[in-house]
Amino acid sequence: MRPDAFAAVMATGIVSIAAADHRCDGISDVLAVISVALLAVLTVLAIVRLRPDFDDLDAPVQLLTFVAACAVVGTRLAWWPLGVVGLLGWLLLLPIALWVMWRNRWTGLRDRARGGWELAGVASSGLAIVAADVGLVAGAIGLLVLGICLYCAMTGLVLWRAVHAPSAADLCAPDAWILMGGAAIATLAGDHIDKAGFADIRPVTIVTWIVASAWIPVLAAATVRMRVGNWWAAVFPLGMYSSATFATAVETGWHPLTTISLVFFWIALAAWLLTALVTSLRFRRENLR
Repeated sequence: MRPDAFAAVMATGIVSIAAADHRCDGISDVLAVISVALLAVLTVLAIVRLRPDFDDLDAPVQLLTFVAACAVVGTRLAWWPLGVVGLLGWLLLLPIALWVMWRNRWTGLRDRARGGWELAGVASSGLAIVAADVGLVAGAIGLLVLGICLYCAMTGLVLWRAVHAPSAADLCAPDAWILMGGAAIATLAGDHIDKAGFADIRPVTIVTWIVASAWIPVLAAATVRMRVGNWWAAVFPLGMYSSATFATAVETGWHPLTTISLVFFWIALAAWLLTALVTSLRFRRENLR
């Protein structure tokens, strides 16, 4: 049991949402059921088995996958109590993560920074979506602003490390894709806030969508160097980009974006199937030892 195990729930839930966007209802429903089952099983396993070391910089940040998973599945099911569970986790975990980071010097943060740290912003933006959907527009805006600020801070640290130590192996781990996913979920959060009645957010969502799009060729080129890591962390951004692009197409009327969204939905679904297969084979192999 790893602290970032809930990335599988995040990935499954967002691909389900992307499938619903494109009226692939059968696929969406199956993935929704899987995401709920995964969330329940992993939550029980986390309570029973997980003993995270909160002195480790990565552990509290990785646990924010639970918050994001609750937000994504809660959005898919339109069931706000799950968002409340995510909020409680966020209130507990985000201060711990930021405190652990605060205890390190800037150079210490630079030497450890990685794409997975974007989960601090992802979790905040995910809760912004839930807040917007239940009509708490002011809270949603506050969460989105915080999410974007955290995204900028973490991205700055990652870029600083990339300049200082470009050969660092974990810079090319699968969770590097969250650099794109963090901007994409901010875009989706902005779109939900726009639908809730705050249209002034639209320029922000267009900028975050452009940022997410700009990361894709960079990360695609880096993927050939990626070997070991949690590949669910790469599936989630692909599905999130599909859903964010679809929402942006609806919001702006830029209909060609719908085609881009559809292409990324099928890419995300293929990545989900491949990652699920590899995970199942690894689980079976380890339990046969």
